[in-house]
Amino acid sequence: MEVAPDLSAVSALALQVDLLQLPPEIPAPGAPALRGVLDHLFAHWLSLPDTVALVSCLAQKAKANGAGFAGGAMLPSMMMQGGANVPPLSPRSPRLSRKPSGVGGHSNRCASPLRPATARAVKEVIPQFYFRDGRPLPYEQKRQCISIVEQLFAGHSNGLRIQEFRMVTRELCKLPSFFTTVLFGKIDKDNTEFVSRDAFMDFWVNSNMMTMDSATQVFTILKQPDHDYLTKEDFKPVLRDLLDNHPGLEFLKSTPEFQERYAETVVYRIFYCLNRIGNGLLSLRELKRGNLLDSLRHADDEEDINKVLRYFSYEHFYVIYCKFWELDTDHDFFIDKENLIKYGNHALTYRIVDRIFSEVPRKFTSKIPGKMCYEDFVHFILSEEDKSSEPSQDYWFKCIDLDGNGILTHIELQYFFEEQLHRMECMAQEPVLFEDILCQLVDMIGPEDDTFFTIKDFRRCKLSGHFFNVLFNLNKFMAFESRDPFLIRQVSQVFTSILHPTSADIFGPPWC
Repeated sequence: MEVAPDLSAVSALALQVDLLQLPPEIPAPGAPALRGVLDHLFAHWLSLPDTVALVSCLAQKAKANGAGFAGGAMLPSMMMQGGANVPPLSPRSPRLSRKPSGVGGHSNRCASPLRPATARAVKEVIPQFYFRDGRPLPYEQKRQCISIVEQLFAGHSNGLRIQEFRMVTRELCKLPSFFTTVLFGKIDKDNTEFVSRDAFMDFWVNSNMMTMDSATQVFTILKQPDHDYLTKEDFKPVLRDLLDNHPGLEFLKSTPEFQERYAETVVYRIFYCLNRIGNGLLSLRELKRGNLLDSLRHADDEEDINKVLRYFSYEHFYVIYCKFWELDTDHDFFIDKENLIKYGNHALTYRIVDRIFSEVPRKFTSKIPGKMCYEDFVHFILSEEDKSSEPSQDYWFKCIDLDGNGILTHIELQYFFEEQLHRMECMAQEPVLFEDILCQLVDMIGPEDDTFFTIKDFRRCKLSGHFFNVLFNLNKFMAFESRDPFLIRQVSQVFTSILHPTSADIFGPPWC
């Protein structure tokens, strides 16, 4: 049975005070005489009966508790419980505090004097570089903004109506004017049909919307509060405002059905080019990587909407919709394999049409097996008419990649070219051996490995469209083989636009 130590006896150690008194003349620190005095005092303390009892008690506890026993930490606390029975420590000798740290040039590590407290060096403060809601406006810029706001809202004590707010959207916010409706709705949350000065300041200035880049501003205005992405529905207010106020689309006001189809087509084209994942959710990163903002500003400045080739051209919408209506013979707004095979005067092979309807390149949004809706057709025709774009390359690459391993082998190419060869023989055309075609394709694309093709190989080549035409579009393949002067001139114009781009080239090819 373990016996607890008598702490009262330990705390009242009978030390001989006269033995603890320092001699009148203290030897130099580190001298042999001083070391001898300390050794004598320590030996006397160890020989005391109470010290022996304390050491024995601590040794027993150490054996009982093992490694978890902190004897060194326990000893001082036990010694301090003596209260008034334990004499206080003697004060530091003035002679020691004034004595140099070393004698005869030797350093003294045992008794170094206390140095006077010195002022700590002032730490360099790193300025804040991350702001969750954007960097605050500089004072001067904020003052100028407030001055402009005061001028625009002067004389409107109740606030601005939506038509009066259009100038604020364009001149102050630097956004296209057809963002007025959605921006007005973001600020006027209570549907009062007015936007006051204070409400605008809270939304645009105090929330640091002004300091955001244009893409982030558009993304924040269009998205729903609980979303971090844009859907097709988020673009509808912008397209509605565009249809109601753009002079180039005024003629459509008498046909609401075509207004709706035009708006749908524009949104489908936007998501075709920007939403590369194809999940129907447009992220901020995808929005920044695209050129939608340039096209939006171009559409706002240009009265002729057909000159805005990317996304907004009405002529492009007209061609796309008429092609779909022509193939949809029963006008149920769905087309099947037999309808699509007629596209381009039966230009496509059955094998490539089968791959499209297997939904390998893209899952159909129609949700009806074997049926393609208008949105699916828009993705198809954009990929077919401009095979040099990256979305089109991805679309057709997935069609040709039968095993889905990310590479196109010679066997897969031969599988699709066999039908082309058969059709050429039926048309009494001189057949071209696959070996010769394969050499042309390798020379055309210049892959890193001649035994297969990857999507990176097509990214580097400007003639990737001809590669796919050779495999499954007979009409375009024959036109390429004939090398007529008109086609050669077109190819020359393409390379000229690459070396010396015009404004139309900057805003993109007509089918994007």
